[in-house]
Amino acid sequence: MPGAARTALILGAFVAIGPLTIDMYLPALPTITRELETTSAAVQLTLTGTLVGLALGQLVLGPVSDAYGRRRPLLAGTALHVLASLLVIIAPNLAVLGALRVLQGVGTAAGAVIAIAIVRDLYDGRAAARMLSRLFLVLGAAPVLAPTIGGEMLRFTSWRGIFALLAVYGVVMVVVGARLLPETLPPERRRSSGVTGTLRGYRELLRDRAYVGLVLVAGLTMAGLFSYVSGSAFVYQGQFGLDEQQFGLLFGAGAVWLIAATQLNPVLLGRWSPAQILVAGTAAGALAGALLVVLAVTSTGGLWGVALSLWAVLFACGLALPNAPALALSRHGDAAGTAAALLGAVQFGVGALVSPVVGLLGNDAAAIGTVVVTALTLAIALLVVVVRPWQLPLDDDVQPVAVH
Repeated sequence: MPGAARTALILGAFVAIGPLTIDMYLPALPTITRELETTSAAVQLTLTGTLVGLALGQLVLGPVSDAYGRRRPLLAGTALHVLASLLVIIAPNLAVLGALRVLQGVGTAAGAVIAIAIVRDLYDGRAAARMLSRLFLVLGAAPVLAPTIGGEMLRFTSWRGIFALLAVYGVVMVVVGARLLPETLPPERRRSSGVTGTLRGYRELLRDRAYVGLVLVAGLTMAGLFSYVSGSAFVYQGQFGLDEQQFGLLFGAGAVWLIAATQLNPVLLGRWSPAQILVAGTAAGALAGALLVVLAVTSTGGLWGVALSLWAVLFACGLALPNAPALALSRHGDAAGTAAALLGAVQFGVGALVSPVVGLLGNDAAAIGTVVVTALTLAIALLVVVVRPWQLPLDDDVQPVAVH
């Protein structure tokens, strides 16, 4: 297997721990609600906990990877995820489950932030956007397969068995990473500056107007995705009466559109800049979200009207997602781990805020559409007022640097 393809496969598998952890238990949310004798909004807080852990973990692990290299923090974080997954199996109540989900999120953050930092170690500009699209191809298989796997597992085990499988996957990735993943940040390029230096690094990032705007745009785009993730089980199973296996298949079908968009992105990059594709994808997502609201409020189109509108949202977000991080990180190659950490923290922090909002608005299709329209409209405003994409440089390909 060519080196670039193998790197994309391994990094994608590490990043996939996140969506597997988030999505695999989604078919079980109504079951968990009944078994733990709680409410759907309260159970959604376990998803929020995972996203909070992802956000906080990235803020720490990004600078750590800049100081000590990529491999050791990546493997240590994945091992923490394995431990948390095993403890979830014996969680006695919702409070303990929620706390362990936060711990899972912290461990998962290693793959989420360090994989992107590794891409930035090796590539820049359009080359980075292309590699991120390859990574998203592997990553995209996770939300396609996760709910289906989770739904099928519920045929012969409880929801706790899902977390046992997550632990096994984590162990496999620790072994694969230890044997096959090279270190991409040599000692002479590391930044060991302690807590004060880390805070100074974040302060420098926050002074870059375009970077901050792109990070917020990426976060708001993820908000559209997480509104779908947090509410889809209750929409498809509660509103339209699908069973757990049918939900898994329909959820996976939606993720196919996300994958298709991320793989179309390298083709589009041959003609348009990352900034142009980002603007177009964000605007298209806002329009698709508005259509979803109209169809849901007027009860037009039934299940397929809602599903097709959601798939259009996912496709549009798939065009935006690889380009916002590529543009943001291309501005701070000397601190890729810290820059990727802040990017990831904002993305998952916004997701943590959005997840309970869908429940508060009613856990129906109109609630998801409302969050999508609001988030992506704000993203468009940020692009125009703060990022000013017409002022961004048109990055040319940069040859990959040597892997150490």
